[in-house]
Order: sequence, then structure tokens, then C-alpha cells
Amino acid sequence: MRIGSCEIVFPVMLAPMAGVSDLAFRLLCREQGAGLVCTEMVSAKALYYARGMKNKATDELMESCPQERPLMLQLFGSDPELMGEMAAQVEDGPWDIIDVNMGCPVPKVVRNGDGSALLKDIPRIERIVSAMTKAVRKPVTVKIRKGFELGDDCACEAARAAEAGGAAAVTVHGRTREQYYGGRADWECIRRVKEAVRIPVFGNGDVTSGALAARMFDETGVDGIAVGRGAKGNPWIFREIRSYLKNGTVPGRPSPQEVGEMIVRHLKGEMETKPEPVAVREMRKHVAWYTAGLPGSAAVRRLVNEVETAAALEELIRERVIQAGRTAL
Repeated sequence: MRIGSCEIVFPVMLAPMAGVSDLAFRLLCREQGAGLVCTEMVSAKALYYARGMKNKATDELMESCPQERPLMLQLFGSDPELMGEMAAQVEDGPWDIIDVNMGCPVPKVVRNGDGSALLKDIPRIERIVSAMTKAVRKPVTVKIRKGFELGDDCACEAARAAEAGGAAAVTVHGRTREQYYGGRADWECIRRVKEAVRIPVFGNGDVTSGALAARMFDETGVDGIAVGRGAKGNPWIFREIRSYLKNGTVPGRPSPQEVGEMIVRHLKGEMETKPEPVAVREMRKHVAWYTAGLPGSAAVRRLVNEVETAAALEELIRERVIQAGRTAL
């Protein structure tokens, strides 16, 4: 499929997730088969105020490398003029698509009128996208939700506004802002959006296996799928989806040894772009996700919160996950 000028060979992407989809994790997901990856969301206001200066937090969010392309950069903000100006500022960066977050449910984002708050101001969606598409040559895409309040269903209206503004594609999370990530995603809503616009549509929500990915394609008619929480601690999900869509088979789940080795590789990737204390703290949540369901995982989760160095964390994983897995065979 194509998103504007960008060719996507495999239409299953890693959805942007704050605090999760950093460079180290994106590379692992690309290796396992993700056809497109996206950065964590970056504040347009932060970019504006950091012009000409170093901003450690923003620079870290925008860290990238050639091996992960095609890459999508996600911005968030609600001022059309500012969004257009910041899109132009970052356009020459190493990403192929610029996405706009119109779905984040976090209170501090919504209070500023950003993220999913934009679903309450449909005309502004078109103005934001229009300002950005006029300012850049790279394709601009949008991520939305079903609606804002629990009973809302404005996704079709929001998607049409984005399309009218020149968006090259739209991703739809089938939950409202009020649902956050609870309950079931409404795939019927996603199907309606697909029928409402001519641009490519990615479906997002509750895809946690190859079989569910196939079902979403069948039931909604989407052009692509965005996998979010299903990839936490499970970059192998992209391998599984590829296999299932190609020939209906599901690869075996990774062994404890494979899980442990992936954690170690993930840790080393984090160490390449972050100070050691930060990398170790970041890995604590990832270790909990990776080891969920493995024998002794409760002890691993407890112990990982006590380690302070990368060497101690690697030793813990090799002893409690990799070696323990071998012993159990």
C-alpha cells in the first residue's frame, strides 16, 4: 500500500505509544516484521520553544536510525498555524510520514485542547491538517478515536474532516476517550470510517494475535492495522501476524531463553541512546511485560525493581529467565 509518496510493503504498523515506542523498541518490532513504525508523540509547542536550542526530552523522542524506516513522526498540538510551522521545521528529518495525534486520552494533554480533545472540534481538525499539508511535501496522517464521551461516535466526521484537509491516511482507535483502553474496541465504527473516506484507513484496537489481525481485515475492510498494546513485551506479534496472513500458521511462542535474550538486546538498545539509570528504569516495565506468564515471573518483577545498573539487570535476566528456562526443560 501507499501513504502519499511512502510505500508500505506490509500494512501492519507499530502504533505510537508514549513511554513505549522509542527507538530501541521500534527496531525490535521492525526486525520481527512490522511494516511501519511510529515515534512516541512529540509536542509541537515543545519544538517551537526549543527552536535553535537543545531539548533533551524532545531530542530523545525524535531519535531515529535508517534501519527502522519507513518511519512515522507523530506530533501533537491544537493550533493550526503552529502545527503547520512545526511540520515544516521537522520535514527534512529522517521520517517518511508526519502523523497528528488526535486520540491521546491523557488528562494533561486533553486539558490543553490537544489529543482526543480535538474530537470535540471537528472544524479545527480540518484546519490543522490543511495547515500542515500546505506547509510540507511529506504525507500527513491523523490518528483519531471513535469519539470523546462514552456514547460519542464522531469518527466518520473526524476522518472526513482530515481527508478534506489533505490527510493521506487515518488511523482509527475503536474506543472513545472516556474508555481509555478499557472495554472492547468497536470494530464496526472502524468499518464505517473505511466506508466514509477514500484515503487509506488503519484499524487500531484489540489486535493481539495473527487470527485477530485477519479478522479485523475481514470485518472492517481496512487497508492496514496499527498494533499498540498487543506489542508490549511481544515484538514477536508482527512475526505472528505476517505468518498467519500469509499461510494461516502461527509460529511457536518464544521460549524463556528467547524472551530473555530479547530483553537483554532491548536493554542494550536503550543503553545506546539513554543514560544508564534512565535505561534501567525504562526496562523495568518492559521486563514485566516480557515475562508475564513465565514461571517465576512474579519474583522477576519484584527483583527488577531493585536493580540499579545494566550489568545487574542483565545478570538477573540471565539467571532468572534464560537459565531458569533451560533448567525447566
